[in-house]
Amino acid sequence: MNDPPNTSYPGFQRNRGAFPVSVHPAQVNPRGLGAREAAEQLLRDGPNELPRAGRRSFFRIVWDIISEPMFGMLLGAGLIYLLLGDRLEAILLLAFASLSVAIAVIQEERSERVLDALRDLTSPRALVIRDGERVRIAGREVVRSDLIVLSEGDRVPADAVLIEARELQTDESLLTGESVPVRKRVSEAAVMPDMHPGGDDLPYVFSGTLVVRGQGLAEVRATGPKSGIGRIGQALGEIETAPANLSRQTARIVRISAAAGLVCCLLVVLLYGLFRGAWLDALLAGIALGMSMLPEEFPLVLTVFMVMGAWRLSRARVLTRRASAIETLGEATVLCTDKTGTLTENHMSVAALQADGEMVPVVDGRPPPPAFRRLVTTAALASAPDAYDPMDQAFQAVAATGGDDVAGWSLERTYGLQPDLLAVTQVWRSSAGGKLRVAAKGAPEAIAQLCRLDPAARDELARKADRLAEAGMRVLAVAEASADASLPESPREFTFHLLGLAGLADPLRRSVPAAIAECRAAGIRVVMVTGDYALTARAIALQAGLDAGSVVDGPGIARMGDDELRQTVQRVDIFARIVPAQKLRIVQALKASGQVVSMTGDGVNDAPSLKAADIGIAMGGRGTDVAREAASLVLLDDDFGSIVRTIRLGRRIYDNLRKAMAYIIAVHVPIAGLALLPLLTGLPLIFGPVHIAFLEMVIDPVCSMVFEAEKEEENIMNRPPRPPENLLFSPALIAWSLLQGIFAFLVLAGLYVFALRSGMPNDDVRALTFVSLVLVDLGLVLVNRSFGASLRDLIGQHNRALMWISGATIAMLALILALPLGRDLFRFGPLHGHDLLLVAAVVLTVVVVLEGLKGFWRMRLAR
Repeated sequence: MNDPPNTSYPGFQRNRGAFPVSVHPAQVNPRGLGAREAAEQLLRDGPNELPRAGRRSFFRIVWDIISEPMFGMLLGAGLIYLLLGDRLEAILLLAFASLSVAIAVIQEERSERVLDALRDLTSPRALVIRDGERVRIAGREVVRSDLIVLSEGDRVPADAVLIEARELQTDESLLTGESVPVRKRVSEAAVMPDMHPGGDDLPYVFSGTLVVRGQGLAEVRATGPKSGIGRIGQALGEIETAPANLSRQTARIVRISAAAGLVCCLLVVLLYGLFRGAWLDALLAGIALGMSMLPEEFPLVLTVFMVMGAWRLSRARVLTRRASAIETLGEATVLCTDKTGTLTENHMSVAALQADGEMVPVVDGRPPPPAFRRLVTTAALASAPDAYDPMDQAFQAVAATGGDDVAGWSLERTYGLQPDLLAVTQVWRSSAGGKLRVAAKGAPEAIAQLCRLDPAARDELARKADRLAEAGMRVLAVAEASADASLPESPREFTFHLLGLAGLADPLRRSVPAAIAECRAAGIRVVMVTGDYALTARAIALQAGLDAGSVVDGPGIARMGDDELRQTVQRVDIFARIVPAQKLRIVQALKASGQVVSMTGDGVNDAPSLKAADIGIAMGGRGTDVAREAASLVLLDDDFGSIVRTIRLGRRIYDNLRKAMAYIIAVHVPIAGLALLPLLTGLPLIFGPVHIAFLEMVIDPVCSMVFEAEKEEENIMNRPPRPPENLLFSPALIAWSLLQGIFAFLVLAGLYVFALRSGMPNDDVRALTFVSLVLVDLGLVLVNRSFGASLRDLIGQHNRALMWISGATIAMLALILALPLGRDLFRFGPLHGHDLLLVAAVVLTVVVVLEGLKGFWRMRLAR
């Protein structure tokens, strides 16, 4: 029934050093460990959990912030103001600096708390025997040589060898990829087989697997990093992940701009000091120019977008583990997805019934026809009363809608699965008395043996079962018998009568076909990579809308070299019976052929492929710690539709990030120009560090929140994925940004010179120019809200962040102008009504002209 276990994956290699295999179960102390022994063992081995990645300390976070050039400039300017005796400006600059540190620390701590909380959700509790008593403890406190008690529904807390087992079956799909539970039994051999998952009748249970039937008692052999899961987690360190592309590009342009700003800053200080003689003023002017030219907003905005993107993804039930995945989402060309639980609902249901030559489909919630009542009732009686096995649950669910009433019946005896008879038989006694009722279900060939069918009848039963299997169903046969008070030792001694066949399926999620169609429209190819059988995979693929023309299985991949596999993955969309090492090969082959690969998975066996993929997506509901740690994203609802929503969000985030970056470049041109103009012409200075700090620490970062909140472009999922070689700062984007900035600078410089020539006092000119600059900044936000839509089209699209930030900025300017303290701090003079009309005319001119010019750049910017 089950394939031989896969041992090709690191962490499940045969390892006699890690797993002693010569200990006989009879040598185990039935009283378990004592409390002192357990405590000492816990100190020696450490807690039964995966090692956690190091997190930055509070002081490390603070140091990373204060080492930024902008922070250093703010501190330098503050110290100079202290030397000049201007404590108020010094305090204001230091307050801006402290605000940056506080925001970064809060964001870091929140991210760590979210990840820790998710990890704690998967820490199972364990029932152990200590000093002869059963004690329930936290899974992290389980130690080697502990005796653990296992029951249906329990999550195995550690790798262990069985001492006792009664009808024990475990679901090891998280380790092997095989969805069918495996039988367990105690080995009486003096030397037992090597410890590895997969396959029936082995005496081992493994950390993270689920008990779906029966009970057992086991002695722990490995915990934490020494368990199979732990060794796989350590093996992930050998797989390197590429650094974030946007981070590299941003760091490069910041370095170039910082170098240019530093050179200009030094030149200004020297020239100003030599020609005007005021060296402290020269130093302040140089710092102001350096701050105006240093685009420190780039890494800040990138951080804001990644944090806010992670928050928006969390609202879509997706947890972000690596921020680089957000920027890569828009580049994804291939989405490799598992079948079970991702495309399907991860629960078995009875899909079809066959009896007396008639076959009927079964719809969830609707009773089957009356002619099938006896079949579904008997199938439910052959299932465990308190079922954890998904197939038993499916039979009980259909019997509840269309079966006989068996309330009051009591279970007399169970004959479990045997290696030579793959069927379960259960004997029931009715509360009304009479004969006992015997129900059996299992593999068609096993039920054929119990019913003593002749060869022709067996062949006919096999043909009917094959027809159901071709539809992607798991097929079981059902039979019944009657019995007297005395029960035989073997179910073969009953006289069974065949009732029919039942086909079980894991139904497709309703959202999947539409989601796959949306992927196609977005130029994203969907590839199914599953451990299930080819017939099942093909059937689900057809329902989902995938191209199921050709299916390649695991043995076929094993025979291929890397070059042949690279060619195969370009034309095949369905891969079945895939073992863990082959998933990794498929991902690597796709990447080698130039694809940007996103990969979903839930089990330990998926962890290497999740980490190797450009975007690893782990299942949060049923996934393991190892899979989550390896993945970039974690789906909290395990729904394929969430993946498509995530890609849509990723594209939106990237689009809006480009708009924010274009705005930052554009707004820095007039700021730097107005800071440099008086130094070159000998006119009065406009800006000091306090003015630049106001612009940098309030307007620019906050306006980036406006762009982050912008809605997606209309064609966002109707265009192909973004090529990885595309630059965030493309030539078209830089040219458009410079055009905006230069035009804004020319208009503002003209206003500045006009005001001086009109005889306005210097402080009044400074106030007029600065207020105009701030409002022009807000106007540039309007121009850059969309690359495709015009400002007129965007009027009906409300952006709450834009409204609040515009209102707050205007209110702050009004307070500064209205209060004597504010005017003294910024060295402003009063503005009158005609001055404000002039400001409005300047802002309107910039916005209208640039909006008209945007039409010529629209097609270039949309790429």
